[in-house]
Amino acid sequence: MVDIARLLAQHGVKITLIVTPLNAIRFDKIINRDIESGLSIQLLQIPFPCVEASLPEGYEDLSALPSRSLAINFFDALTMMQQPMEKFVEETHPRPSCIISDRYLPWTIDITSKFGIPRLAFDGTSCFTFMCSHNISISKVHENVTSDSEYFVVPNLPDKIELTKAQLPSLLNPGPNNLKGFHDEIKAADMASYGLVINSFEELESRYVEECKKVKGDKVWCIGPVSLCNKENIDKSQRGNKTSNIDDQNQCLKWLDSWPSNSVIYACLGTLSCLTPLQLMELGLGLEKSNRPFIWVIREDQKSSELEKFIHEEEGFEERTKNRGLVIQDWAPQVVILSHPAIGGFLTHCGWNSTLEGVCAGVPMITWPLLGEQFYNEQIIVKILRIGERVGASVASKWGEEDKYGVKVKSETIRKAIDLVMDEEEGEEKRKRTRELGDLANKALEEGGSSYCNIRLLIKDIMQQVMDNKVMA
Repeated sequence: MVDIARLLAQHGVKITLIVTPLNAIRFDKIINRDIESGLSIQLLQIPFPCVEASLPEGYEDLSALPSRSLAINFFDALTMMQQPMEKFVEETHPRPSCIISDRYLPWTIDITSKFGIPRLAFDGTSCFTFMCSHNISISKVHENVTSDSEYFVVPNLPDKIELTKAQLPSLLNPGPNNLKGFHDEIKAADMASYGLVINSFEELESRYVEECKKVKGDKVWCIGPVSLCNKENIDKSQRGNKTSNIDDQNQCLKWLDSWPSNSVIYACLGTLSCLTPLQLMELGLGLEKSNRPFIWVIREDQKSSELEKFIHEEEGFEERTKNRGLVIQDWAPQVVILSHPAIGGFLTHCGWNSTLEGVCAGVPMITWPLLGEQFYNEQIIVKILRIGERVGASVASKWGEEDKYGVKVKSETIRKAIDLVMDEEEGEEKRKRTRELGDLANKALEEGGSSYCNIRLLIKDIMQQVMDNKVMA
């Protein structure tokens, strides 16, 4: 959402970005630089009601929750933000021309309806994912299978896409927290919205853009990859979960400089994905068996006594791989790392932001989907775009039940997938296709590119709505 706000501001739109206090700290330096450069963009902070929702104070981000069981409390807190948001809109003159809302804030449809303002739902995934979820939901094809592992064909898509019920996001296959009511509100708000803003570009999934427009009556704007609004290295390095330590970043880049082009594997499984210590160790062994240089990012909250012993014990993982491996047990500046010419493969959880960042950098992927829409994204990477190889994950994790999954992917399987992507001959076609897509991604946001034009068309459409409303008034 921050990147979208910055993109629109770069096109002359006056932007108010509504955030909570702790989230504002994550990107206020970037926004302040934009303001200093002359962009019309401001941050408005609304307090996050942790206490009222029975959350520990200071937890304003889903990925930071100390327990997955608090997810319901977190979404309750989001709902409590409706009143201060409505008060802001009511007291703002002139009123906003439109509200671009994260789709996980379905109550914003009530505010936009009350004040006669168009609501644009921001979908942080792709048109392909939107169509998969939409067509499965409408057809209920997943309800006719005899087991969670039985494959079914997603109906009415340009490609034959096969999935199992066990691979579906909680929107269609609720987990232990059972947020079905909340998910129903999201779907209803999406369909009632004026249109969709998608972080994608038309050249990546043109047939699915057309399918999406059929559902939304042409009111679909692909304006991505939005991460490309970060032109300066300092913006790239500070984009994400926290401000990057510049010394650590320089050390990482210096380490990458010591390796040939396309030789290093970058392994990072996202901010929400959760693996057991045993499965993380199996991932480490897969990287070790590959006999290739690698960077392995392990989140702070994934540390455990078992994993620490595996990595740091005498003659342990870190010692055995010290001449070709770099373990980062913290956040890493992913966009900067992926852009380095030494990176030849990206072992990813298939989150959509990460997928696009891999595409933009021209890096083929080793896919390990874990939850949410990630199994959809794997289909794009492996089957439709043919720029990746699967490690063989077959079941989506459910929040609060991660421990029951144990070790699902073995180190030898991981090694084989890495070899298929990194091998000079086997992986060359994937590298070529990914580089071509990376070029198209970068051109999409240049003047005259598809996403650039869609941003202009979006602005024009909303301004026409403003004019029409004035005439009617």
